[in-house]
Amino acid sequence: MSAVTGIHHVTAMASRPQANLDFYVGTLGMRLVKRSVNQDDPGTYHFFYADGAGTPGTDLTFFPWLHIAPPRRGSAEIAEVSLTVPVGSLSEWRARLTRAGVSDVTEATRFGERSLAFSDPDGLPVVLVESAASRDFTPWEGGGVGVSEQVRGLHAVRIRVRDLGPTRAVLTELLGLADAGQEDGWTRFAAAGGGPGTWVDVLETPDTPPARLGRGSIHHVAWRVPDDATQAQVRDALARAGLQPTPVIDRFWFRSVYFQEPGGTIFEIATDGPGFAVDEAPERLGETLVLPPWLEPHRSRIEAVLPPVELPMA
Repeated sequence: MSAVTGIHHVTAMASRPQANLDFYVGTLGMRLVKRSVNQDDPGTYHFFYADGAGTPGTDLTFFPWLHIAPPRRGSAEIAEVSLTVPVGSLSEWRARLTRAGVSDVTEATRFGERSLAFSDPDGLPVVLVESAASRDFTPWEGGGVGVSEQVRGLHAVRIRVRDLGPTRAVLTELLGLADAGQEDGWTRFAAAGGGPGTWVDVLETPDTPPARLGRGSIHHVAWRVPDDATQAQVRDALARAGLQPTPVIDRFWFRSVYFQEPGGTIFEIATDGPGFAVDEAPERLGETLVLPPWLEPHRSRIEAVLPPVELPMA
């Protein structure tokens, strides 16, 4: 059994906060389930996009820094995020993306599943993947996308490293993922028996220089654990392996442990709870700026430096 149960969330870096909102809420129809700030840089927003309830495993998050530099693609990089959509929905998604002015849409089949690849406004590689597999998902009525096409959650991430071996050891020996096949040089690993939201694909690129993070880069991928006890067990295993995990950090909506895997990318171990409804009514998620209690005394100063944003209309 995997130590982790799948992907909890993926966090990326953007530039203009309004453009980010317009794309993920207005174009992709995801729900903004939390409008907060980067807890390590409170003058920057932290947007959380997910399904209708903010279910763990459906959550794609962004730090939008207005003046962030462009990235350099390379090794030691979480290179792509994919999202699950229902079988038969890709033609509608292609039309929707075209109407939104997305010009780099390409279709392919990956590990037997039809997919649609494109870039977001900051150049982040995003893929929609059709899957009929069941998963925890709450529809969102306010997103302007019909339930038969809605994004179901995170599907997989793709990582490039210079040496597959050490990364494979962390994934399989410490996190409990299993080898799940190879395709076009990519090696797939699966948590909890596989399925959408459990996969990471890794490509070994020994001659590729390291990446440099920038706008349109993925900062880290967080792996799910059900509770604090499991998180402690995983953290202990990481520490014994010399990976220097951080202490447990309270993010208020979940608790986190971070470490750098040997390939150079940042992994997080995040608890499923307490969840996004701990400080907002479920029907009002994401409507206003929410701060964790330790930042609430600084609200006026934080609000003064954040640029104004508006939720796009469905």
